Amino acid sequence: MTQPMLNVTDLHATVAGKPILDGLSLAVNAGEVHAIMGPNGSGKSTLAYVLGGRPGYEVTGGTVTLDGEDLLAMEPHERAAQGLFLGFQYPVEIPGVSNVHFLRTALNAQRRAREEKEMSAGDFLRLAREQADALDLSMDMMKREVNVGFSGGEKKRAEMVQMGIIAPRLAILDETDSGLDIDALRIVGAGINRIMRGANKAVVLITHYQRLLDIVVPDFVHVLAGGRVIRSGSAELAHQLEREGYAEVAQ
Repeated sequence: MTQPMLNVTDLHATVAGKPILDGLSLAVNAGEVHAIMGPNGSGKSTLAYVLGGRPGYEVTGGTVTLDGEDLLAMEPHERAAQGLFLGFQYPVEIPGVSNVHFLRTALNAQRRAREEKEMSAGDFLRLAREQADALDLSMDMMKREVNVGFSGGEKKRAEMVQMGIIAPRLAILDETDSGLDIDALRIVGAGINRIMRGANKAVVLITHYQRLLDIVVPDFVHVLAGGRVIRSGSAELAHQLEREGYAEVAQ
């Protein structure tokens, strides 16, 4: 039997000594999109940060493997080199560093870690332009400081450009739809489909709302409450949550 790309088993985690994840289990196979939904405080963002290796999130039990390797034993940069991409609900600003410089540095660091040849400046600029055009982001914006002065929608589109350039195998996207208007939602959703739909890739999409799932249609929807998955189903489960709310569905 083929092992899942991402396998989370009985995961427990605390933040500042407070238990947040309480026995969460999740298996994601290559080629799948999994949506994670749940009320505020249910552990959705904590799951994303634990998988990404953010400091301050202490794992107190359970295991996580990525392609059979112990993810929790890796440093954040090692997780990235292994193929994991973490998209933030609130992308951070990095004053003094241009998007182009940041992304070429990140991409070549990962290529070195995988013992691949670094990408030349010319090849990188062609790749960056291709990805930026697909997300309706100008190269002038790509030359600006990372997220500095960007609107909420521009930050999310810039993050999708990052994902397109890095080309991860597993994307953990934490409320990517937050702050997006209708047009930006369509552009970002189409970007996720274009970049991450494939037999050797997978997505864990954390969201409060069903609207993004009309564009990025999930194979499975999971409801989190109290730090664990309490219900799983097909894409229809998201529509049920939209109609009835978490309280009714969680019963």
